[in-house]
Amino acid sequence: MTSLFRAGRSIELLFVVGIIAISFSSIFVRWSSADVAVIAMYRLFLTNLLMLPFVWKYRHEMMRLNFRQWGLLLASGVMLALHFLLWMGSLRLTSVASSTVILALEPILILAGSIWLFKAKINRMMIIGMGIALLGSIAIGAGDFQLAGTALQGDLLSLLGTIAVAIHMLLGQFLRSGLSAFSYNFWVFFVAACTLAVYNLAMGHPFGGYAASEWGIFLLLAIVPTIFGHYLFNWLLQYMNATTVSMGVLGEPVFSSLLAWMLLGESLSAMQMIAGVVIIFGVWIFIRYGKTKPEPIPADAPIGGQGPAEPTAVQSIRSI
Repeated sequence: MTSLFRAGRSIELLFVVGIIAISFSSIFVRWSSADVAVIAMYRLFLTNLLMLPFVWKYRHEMMRLNFRQWGLLLASGVMLALHFLLWMGSLRLTSVASSTVILALEPILILAGSIWLFKAKINRMMIIGMGIALLGSIAIGAGDFQLAGTALQGDLLSLLGTIAVAIHMLLGQFLRSGLSAFSYNFWVFFVAACTLAVYNLAMGHPFGGYAASEWGIFLLLAIVPTIFGHYLFNWLLQYMNATTVSMGVLGEPVFSSLLAWMLLGESLSAMQMIAGVVIIFGVWIFIRYGKTKPEPIPADAPIGGQGPAEPTAVQSIRSI
């Protein structure tokens, strides 16, 4: 029991680390002057480069995927590329708070998909927790929403990017039942990076000639929000369902807004700070009363059968 409790606290801590890590993404993007598609491409290619020393350990698993798994990996990677392209593009047109608040729709989209695909169950307290967190998210970005000009374009791009990442997460829950986090992340990041490379080539964006500071930002994006954020969240799909993992995005407006206030000089009102506390409380309720383990994948799910799962000391944890 004690070991399970400690394991649960470890999962909770890693979840918080992931939320803080992804919150730095918007700050790094705003610091860079490169095209967002180039930023996203090098962010992912550099992540793959950092993962290369560990490929040999997973070489057998990474090369014995079946046709359906390859198809889903390609789809997941393309959706991740679209998410980066659209959401990072929105940061050039609207505020950090407004763009990240729209990402609050992600858990709702994933919950709907999980109910449909995985027959996921949800209880009253989970609905209450999600509702509280969503109200807090709306309060944070309410003052920044505009219905005209570039701000509206940025909000629409953020919405489309949210739909793309929701599909990416649902595909991830399918694939993670038969793949280690390393194999899944490596191939998905590689596919997304190649997709963005094709886009940059078609648009005529330069692949080189960037200042050392830009390469530093690309590397920071690879290490902080990608490895300690996206990679970690994909790893957590082994122990938490996609809806619960996606609730982490509701904490992003809180930390992103604080970082934007400290590092970018964006305004932060008392109402937004109160809303941040409300969001954190709502996310805590959802996770406290929600299941951490993924729902069982249906036997006819299009993943081509079950593959080797990662060893874990917390597979029997039911809640945090």
